[in-house]
Amino acid sequence: MNKLTRGVVFYAPEQKKQNSNRTITIFDTTLRDGEQTPGVTIPFDKKIEIASQLDKLGVDAIEAGFPISSPGDKESVKKIAGLGLNADVCGLARSVIKDIDACIDCDVDMVHVFIPTSDVQREYTIKKTREEALNSAVEMVEYIKSHGFKCMFSPMDATRTDFEYLVEIVKAVKAAGCDIVNIPDTVGVMVPTSTYELIYNLKKNVDMKYDMHCHNDFGLANANSITAVEAGADQVQVTVNGIGERAGNASLAEVVMALSSIYGFKTNIKTEYLTETSKMVEKYSGIKMPPMLPVCGENAFSHESGIHSQGVLAKSDTFEPGVMTPEMVGQKRRIVLGKHAGRHAVLQNLEAVNIHPTEEQLTEILTKIKEIGDRGKTVTDADLYVVASVVLGKKGMDEAIKLKEVSVMTGNIVTPTAVIRAEVNGKETIAAQTGVGPVDAALRAAEEIVGDTTYKIEEFSIEAIAGGSDSLARVTIVLANERGKSVTAKSANADIVMASVEALINAMNALAGMD
Repeated sequence: MNKLTRGVVFYAPEQKKQNSNRTITIFDTTLRDGEQTPGVTIPFDKKIEIASQLDKLGVDAIEAGFPISSPGDKESVKKIAGLGLNADVCGLARSVIKDIDACIDCDVDMVHVFIPTSDVQREYTIKKTREEALNSAVEMVEYIKSHGFKCMFSPMDATRTDFEYLVEIVKAVKAAGCDIVNIPDTVGVMVPTSTYELIYNLKKNVDMKYDMHCHNDFGLANANSITAVEAGADQVQVTVNGIGERAGNASLAEVVMALSSIYGFKTNIKTEYLTETSKMVEKYSGIKMPPMLPVCGENAFSHESGIHSQGVLAKSDTFEPGVMTPEMVGQKRRIVLGKHAGRHAVLQNLEAVNIHPTEEQLTEILTKIKEIGDRGKTVTDADLYVVASVVLGKKGMDEAIKLKEVSVMTGNIVTPTAVIRAEVNGKETIAAQTGVGPVDAALRAAEEIVGDTTYKIEEFSIEAIAGGSDSLARVTIVLANERGKSVTAKSANADIVMASVEALINAMNALAGMD
């Protein structure tokens, strides 16, 4: 293929049709390389949940861990291997018999064995000659295959390895029975053009299955992974949210959606579960994702600008890719209000709760919304309804729930308990609930007072405004009702529990106004 044109032809319908004949398998290493993110330790039970979620998502292989590294890692790999997942469960091993035996003890489907092959890593880490490293690789692959396991071999730091030597070692492990060779860009130094040449030429010299593992030191992991597939790679290694050592790895959601939506390749990923998988890993890893994270980020399908909002309300393709919709990845489109908001967006949000302003009233509401935005504040749905109520001459949105009292009991030997007293549709109601902490108990009690109505907290975050022990806590809640409608509400209070309850009550009242 002509190098000068390959970046263009993949957008052509005939090229996408040709690509659709290839299924690219997805090897997820969130539980191994992802957990090597500095400061990240995922508890045993959460690893099991993540593995089950990855299987639900449809990944083809799960690298469950590095069994020899710790008793806990070995236990979790063994547990995951015994779950009966559809995905192949893989364990990582150095080119050392005891490492491979640890994987075999876990009864994994595949053993992933590696050895450094670049001169710098080989000489300074394992202190072996090229011949010794090659012989060791062959011996380990033969050992794995003799025990009846699938084998993946990685020439670590392959992208800085002398090409002729790389070809030699790949030929040797193929002859030893290796099932697939992974090409790691261990320190993230590749660019797409060199990645293409490397994979293309490897494939030409040694015809076998290739996998690509890219690190993101220069922000090129996704691009390099996709380019490797262009050049003939059969599989890509990724992590959820791109977590991993240093600057992370190629991101599962971004690589999969680019391969399928832009290039037309097939994968076995059920893309509607991408966002829920992203949120699970965000929660259990403790690595918060930025709002502008592609595909799964909060802002990926959010629009504030007037012209953008008007465009997507008329036809989503105007300011979205078209080949990727929010529904495809388990997301929702959000029209965000602020100083850039337009009339169409404000009117749509108001009409959703049966507020129908005149043109003059709409202008006034829009002006006030922009004033709030100009002060650097986020405009929530609840804020919009209050502004509209004032402009339309009402006393305010009818509050179905009026908070009267919040009491919380907590301590190191006391189960956190919260009691909430509120007026619900004119009738005083009291609810008491326990929780894992005072905030959880208070939120549970607040949900109880509404009776039969079912709510789901889709997002909940707490941040401190300024510093010090007396700083305000600002709570943001995204709440959905049983009909799938959702609103965003905020509250700030020096008391975290009060801020949480107030934000929840504001959201409940906003949703009640939609009925």
